Amino acid sequence: MSAVLQQIVTANTLITLDKISVRIDEIDILKNVDFTLHEQEIVTLIGPNGAGKSTLIKVLLGIVKANSGKVLSQQKLKFSYVPQKFNPSHSLPLRVQDLLALEKCDALKKAEIIRDTGITQLQNSKVQQLSGGERQRVLLARALLRQPHILVLDEPMQGLDIQSEAELYDYVRSLPQKYGCAVLMVSHDLQWVMQGTHRVVCLNKHICCSGLPENVQQHPEYQAIFGTNRVFYQHHHDHCGHGDSAVPCQHDSRPHIHPEPEA
Repeated sequence: MSAVLQQIVTANTLITLDKISVRIDEIDILKNVDFTLHEQEIVTLIGPNGAGKSTLIKVLLGIVKANSGKVLSQQKLKFSYVPQKFNPSHSLPLRVQDLLALEKCDALKKAEIIRDTGITQLQNSKVQQLSGGERQRVLLARALLRQPHILVLDEPMQGLDIQSEAELYDYVRSLPQKYGCAVLMVSHDLQWVMQGTHRVVCLNKHICCSGLPENVQQHPEYQAIFGTNRVFYQHHHDHCGHGDSAVPCQHDSRPHIHPEPEA
């Protein structure tokens, strides 16, 4: 039975996947998945390669139809999607302003988004000539111009330097309050998982575990995938202790992942 799109009226629930299963070429991609996203919530989806993360997103976006289960959604729900990569042909004379013009938006709101994403000076630049960080900001701006209820970010930090990552993560954290959207991010960055998200969903064809980041990392299925030799903690200073001395920390200010001492 194909997944059925239904309307729900739960106060702050945007979309729910109910017992979703996807099977392609006799291979189970998703099995009996339950997933819910609420208003102004930041949820990070993690899992190993081949876990079905991209398929789950495609089910949410309506690109893939499940073999069984139901998709329950608020009426007229609007999505925006920022892909892992966007590499238009160099033969296409595509400027940043041309790309943004594809989305219709109030002029004042558009100016605000362009300013907030830091791409004001890039309007006449060709998209193909942008750095990785600049291109991701442009794609994020375009996504926000749609004024979505749900913003989906699929590994948006791939290929970015640490400074660009930190700046983009900081901005993403502000989006639910600033624009009223929920954010669903696929990420392998466990530092972001611990610091920037409200809820973590660990997927490996089924939902292994879900909840607060600090609780999920204690779950046996999470540890089976990512290992137990990771300790997460927040830095509240500018140094990392090494032995009896402290030396300047060379990492950014996000939570660090340090291996536990071997026995």
